[in-house]
Order: sequence, then C-alpha cells, then structure tokens
Amino acid sequence: MCGIIGYVGSRPASPILINGLRRLEYRGYDSAGVAIVSGQRLEIMKDAGKIGQLAEQLARAPIEGTVGIAHTRWATHGVPSRLNAHPHTDPGETIAVVHNGIVENFYSLKKRLIRDGAIFQTDTDTEVFAHLIARFYNSGPLEEAVQKALHQVTGAYGLAVVSSREPDKIIGARNGSPLVVGIGEGENFVASDPAAVLEHTRQMIYLADREMAVLKREGVEITNLDNVPVERKPEKILWDLAVIEKGGYDFFMQKEICEQPRTIRDAMSGRVVLESGKARLGGLNLPIEALQDLERIVITACGTSWHAGLIGEYMIEDFARIPVEVEYASEFRYRRPIVDEGTLVIVISQSGETIDTLAALREAQRNGARVLGICNVVGSTIARESNGGVYLHAGPEIGVASTKAFTSQVTVLAILSLLLGRVRGTLSRKDGRRIIRALLAIPDQVQSILDRAEEIRRIADLYAENNNVLYLGRGYNFPVALEGALKLKEISYIHAEGYPAAEMKHGPIALIDRNMPVVFIALRDSAYEKVIGNIQEVKSRQGRILAIATEGDDLLDKWAEHVIYLPPTIEPLTPILSVIPLQLLAYYIAVKRGCNVDQPRNLAKSVTVE
Repeated sequence: MCGIIGYVGSRPASPILINGLRRLEYRGYDSAGVAIVSGQRLEIMKDAGKIGQLAEQLARAPIEGTVGIAHTRWATHGVPSRLNAHPHTDPGETIAVVHNGIVENFYSLKKRLIRDGAIFQTDTDTEVFAHLIARFYNSGPLEEAVQKALHQVTGAYGLAVVSSREPDKIIGARNGSPLVVGIGEGENFVASDPAAVLEHTRQMIYLADREMAVLKREGVEITNLDNVPVERKPEKILWDLAVIEKGGYDFFMQKEICEQPRTIRDAMSGRVVLESGKARLGGLNLPIEALQDLERIVITACGTSWHAGLIGEYMIEDFARIPVEVEYASEFRYRRPIVDEGTLVIVISQSGETIDTLAALREAQRNGARVLGICNVVGSTIARESNGGVYLHAGPEIGVASTKAFTSQVTVLAILSLLLGRVRGTLSRKDGRRIIRALLAIPDQVQSILDRAEEIRRIADLYAENNNVLYLGRGYNFPVALEGALKLKEISYIHAEGYPAAEMKHGPIALIDRNMPVVFIALRDSAYEKVIGNIQEVKSRQGRILAIATEGDDLLDKWAEHVIYLPPTIEPLTPILSVIPLQLLAYYIAVKRGCNVDQPRNLAKSVTVE
C-alpha cells in the first residue's frame, strides 16, 4: 500500500528518489520522506502531506549524496504526521529504515526493547526495525544485523535500510509485501513497484518471501534470511512508461475506462478459436483429464476482483456445470475451508500481491488443492506461487478504483468457462462459436458506450448532490450492481449499496422515497420481467430511477427519469457492457464533487496489509 524506492550509484540520489515516489503516488499515501547518505551522516527530510511539499523542501535545502531511500506512507500505526512519516532511525541516527507492511508482534518487541532501555519517538511499528537492527549492528556488516533483526519479527514487510557506517550499500528484504530490485549499469535500485524505476532500467529481479538483497554500485547479491545465496535472473519489463502517464486525460481512471476496448481485446488475443468454438489458455498447467474430472471450484478474491469472481461463478456453472463457490479471501484463511485434491481454487487479484488473497492461495495449497491465479502483474507473488495461471494483459492500472482490470478479469473468466464447457462436453461446437462471436464483438460494443460518455456526464451532474444511491440487478448483473455501488462509494464518498433486485423487498425498500436514486440494471435478459416488477415497486414509492437498458427497449422511458442504452449481447457477457456506464457515472459524479478520483481518501491500490 505504501511506496518504497532506493538508489545506489554515482548520480545525485535526491531527484531519482523524488521522481520514483511520484511514480508510486497512485498507491495511496498520507506522508513522504527521504534518507540520503551524505558524507558520513544520514540526512533525513520527511513530512505529512503530498510529495510536492517534500520536493519543495528539498529544493530549498538540497541534500547531497548518491545513496538513499525514500517512502510514501499509508498510516496503519499512528496518525499521519511528520513524526510518524518514514524513514525511521535508530537513537544514534546511523540507520534509516523504510517499511511497507505490518509487524504483527511489534507490541511485544517494543515492550522488550523499552525494558532494555530503548526510547521510542514514534507511534509506528516500523521504528521497531530500527531499534532491532541497531542492537545487532556491532562488528559485522549491515546485512547481518538486518537478518538477525528479521528473525525476531512476525508479520509482513517490504523494507529498505541504509547506514552512514556503510555508505555504499542498501539492504532490501521482503516477506508478504512486494519488493523488486532494478539492475542498472554502475547503479542499482530497489522499489515496491517496477514503475518507480522503469525510467532507469527494465531489468528487474522480484524478491520472494524471506529473501534479502544487498545492493551496491557494482552489483547485487541475494540470499535468504539464513544467508544462503539465491540465484535469480533479471526479468525484462516489456511495457513502456507511456502506459503510466495520463496521455492527455484528466485522470488515470478516465484513461483506463477509455482503454477498455483494447484491454478486453488483449485479454482475448490468441485465446479463442472461432472455427472450432474452443478456447486455449496455455498457462493452466492442467491436463485435459484433470479439467474433465473437476468436482468443484472455489473462487477467492477481494473487492472488485470478488465481484468478478461472482460473475465467474455464474459463467462456470452455466457453461461447464461445475459447482462453484465464491469466498472473500479475507475470510477464507480464518476458518477451516473444505478443499482437497478434487477442488480447483481460483484466486483473482489485479496486483498479484493482495495479502488476503495470497494467504488464501497458501491455505488452499496446504489443504492439497491446485490453485489457478488470475492476475495482471507479471512476476507478482500470486503469479509465481500459483500452480498455473492466466495473465490479464491489461497493462498497469494506476487509478485506485479498478476499471479495466475488472472487465479483463470477467473476459478471462468467460474464456476459462468456455474452455471448461468444451472440454467437459457441456457446450457444443455451435455453442462455443456463438459465445466466441459475442466475445469478439464486445470491444466495439464497449467503444460505442464510451462514445456516448458526454450523455452519461450530463446524467451524472444531476445525481452528484445525492448522499445515498441504491444499485439493483438480477442474475449476471447482480454482481455488477455491487461493483457499480463500490465504484461510487470509493471515489465520490457517496454512500451506495448494491443488492439483488428481489432482495429490495427484504429491507432496503424502507429507504425508498423521492430523495433516493435507484440504479436498475434492466437488460433484456432472462430476469427482465422480474426487474420490471421491481422497478414498479420503486416507482410507486416515488423513487428516482436511472435504468441501464438494452437498445430498442422503449418501455423503460415510462418509469425511469433517465435511461442509458447498451448494445445487445448474450446474457453471460452483459456484465462487461453494463459496468461501463456505471464506471463513467461514478467517475463523472466524483469529478463534479471535486474529489481526487485517482487517489481517493483512505484507499490504496495494492492492499498488502490485513
């Protein structure tokens, strides 16, 4: 959730660190700071607030030095403040630490350290690292002290450490929170995200859990925490910096909404064969027999990815007739899930680093299940630890509120469902070709909705002052109602709830009056007549209705104040279309309300702490 960058080389560190932090702003943060080795001392500058403030301070009082670390913090322990901002130091200010994650046993460690005479200056769990490392930093090298300190710690961390006593090195280590090493020429980098250092190098080494890297100008050494050397070849990052620039758009979220015709097409590319009506996914690592013999599937994810999983449940059961359950990853690990060799567990994560989803993956594997990962980030922990997987190929998603990753996830789940149906004989060649034709038409249909964005903006302006909104859908579009509500509450701070339309009568109908907008997804599908009945119930209570309808359906004009029309497609693929106007609606309402669309308050892009 926080951001880390470190640099060791011969160039001035300060501008490299500040530019790297700017590349990480999308992750969400409330304070920022740098520590630079300047001569024989550490120079630290940090404060609550935005990176721009930190950059201005450095411009007024430059820090010279070619080795340093920097951080953007998202508060967990202690309020956002200069005192609690990273980096943190030991009492002698010879060691500086930046840290992502949570030290679960920090309270017991802090009590022990205080008993031994330590004086803590902050409310953070991270300060424990600085004190522990200082305790072990005697005659040996810094990396030895870091190893010993980390053996005392329980919890998640991605961290970088520098010392004025060894001014030519940075130590990086990870456990449960991502950390990547960038390999340059006569210089090296460490970061929580490749985006922070991509302008300097494309050669990256992704650290695995309980691994540590020692970075110097002349090279990088990687070991595990028991000091056993680890051989790891760099991977080349193939995407360009342009994909993490706004490219003329006002916000990254706007850009990413508009990229969806391409990203959906990329998610399908090479994976469907119209002639045979079949799908192919090369990374599953599952023989045909295993797919034929599947007894049960469990999908586990968080947030938007969980909503995609709900749609996947409908699709897989529809196409392949396999029982599917969808679980919140955050709950999966804290009960005794019934999974075994006959269960395929599908974990879905945009970042591939979501801590709860990663924990669910490991729990499933401990119980003997095979795990299939669906994620967007090549080389991420979930991608590496899954038994097989599918990449989304959506490109980096910078806006905190996921848009293009969601539609790519649903597209991949549709392809997986098609593959399973054809392998298991529950879909004919004719069925497969019908589904593929519909899939291939989706990108142009999405573009046709985006072409009417101005119409949706005008509607959004009329709803921007409301404080509550209800979203209702049935069947395949019930999860879209959940996703539409989530988008609105994430970026506009309007209270919004999604429900199955039929459940409205079991409580939410009490909220309906002339001040309550209700968004109905009322497409011409198998639940259409039932949804019309629900619309009548809202209308009779003077609720304000905004309907998402199928082109050519003029019935809804009688009851809805506003109608947004979508091109027709087969029912299982309607979520990919119906979510687009809801993304635009949330975006335009947030802009109208003056909200920070890309960096909504209290949220972060990659949730790497529980």
